[in-house]
Amino acid sequence: MNFDLLVHEAWPAYEQRPHDGWLLRYAGGVTKRANSVLAVDQPSDLDGAIRAAEAFYAERGQRCVFSIGPGVAPGLDEELERRGYAEVDPTYLMTRSQGAGHPCAVGAVRIEERPWDGWLETWWAVDGRFSDGLSVAERVCTGVPAWYAAYEEDGRVLSVGRGVPQGDTLGIYCMATLPEARRKGLARTILRALTRHAGVGSAYLVVTEKNTAAQKLYRSEGFEITTGYHYRVR
Repeated sequence: MNFDLLVHEAWPAYEQRPHDGWLLRYAGGVTKRANSVLAVDQPSDLDGAIRAAEAFYAERGQRCVFSIGPGVAPGLDEELERRGYAEVDPTYLMTRSQGAGHPCAVGAVRIEERPWDGWLETWWAVDGRFSDGLSVAERVCTGVPAWYAAYEEDGRVLSVGRGVPQGDTLGIYCMATLPEARRKGLARTILRALTRHAGVGSAYLVVTEKNTAAQKLYRSEGFEITTGYHYRVR
């Protein structure tokens, strides 16, 4: 699988500009994933391509960010390091090739094709990086068909997740549980409900290197680290 493209397609920037085999992506500065260069092809002019990327983000008042995934153009990571780009946010991509088929209380999980206010509020309360970025994040989040799952209790959303159907695999994103509702198995319930709802055997997700608790959960559900990526920022 081309994981660079899977992640790109599941989390699409609303502005995308091709340049010499690269894709310059912008989405209001909300999340590096949608505001970074996807550099999977070797440009004919590496220096010119880097300069074009820097100009693109400077015009939008953003730092220049490159996504360095498994399919990145050869030598780019080293060249960016030489130019003073810092390495940040090392992230694992975990995959499961076969569905585990775990039973779960699906009736306790609400799944919709659009995020509703409670879903968005809970996700952003956990994952939000900007106080005023929710509307932009929602625009990115709903840029492709997806399922939005939530565990609700007394009308309050406690845990959420997003599943993106991509052919014979499912991309799992936006896994978030309110702090007071953790260690109750809710994230596991959301994960199982999404994979069961999708009805496909293969699934993948991304998790930061430092989030060892989430990695432990995903391993217990049959996911294993397949590859990883990081960003270069200046």
